[in-house]
Amino acid sequence: MVQKRKSTAIRKQQIIEAARKLIVRRGSEHLAVRGLAQEVGFTEAAIYRHFKSKREILLFLMENVTDGMLLQFDTNSKDGITSLSKLGETLRLHLSEIEQRKGMSFQIIAEILSLGDRDLNRKLFIKLQIYIDHLQQVLSKGVHSGFIRSDIDQEACATMLFGMIQGLVSMWALSSYNFDLAQKYESIWSIYQQAIKVSSS
Repeated sequence: MVQKRKSTAIRKQQIIEAARKLIVRRGSEHLAVRGLAQEVGFTEAAIYRHFKSKREILLFLMENVTDGMLLQFDTNSKDGITSLSKLGETLRLHLSEIEQRKGMSFQIIAEILSLGDRDLNRKLFIKLQIYIDHLQQVLSKGVHSGFIRSDIDQEACATMLFGMIQGLVSMWALSSYNFDLAQKYESIWSIYQQAIKVSSS
């Protein structure tokens, strides 16, 4: 039984990796069970044994991506680092991964929205809200540590930061990846942190 569960987990991961490659190469709108089966070398029936539909694959992909990003919030903490520095460094890592995968996470979001599935939208909303909550927690720690202004609306600032990142990646994708994502981020991050940090910090 343990071996069977392990085999199932490995096969699901293989399918997800194949889905990532297809999205990066052709875009999320071209993600289909037949293409996945060809990419990973399984039959279509084998794909359906692990995922009932394209919707389920997209949701699993989204959870996989966001869980990895959330983990970085927990692991990217160093002694003596300020909350603003931690937040900036974590977002750089996130953007680096997004760049390597050609904005895959935001392609997945767009594809899920295009399906018009209320249940899927709700699950995506919950995942994204957890990510925004993590941003807010870092901002809150910064306020308590004296690095971030105490008069800011922390929830609004966290939502604004997520929107800035999403907007930047969207423009990057629409330009056919024609500008330096990290460089644009540095300019935006500089403006953002100047607006929220305590002037003496």
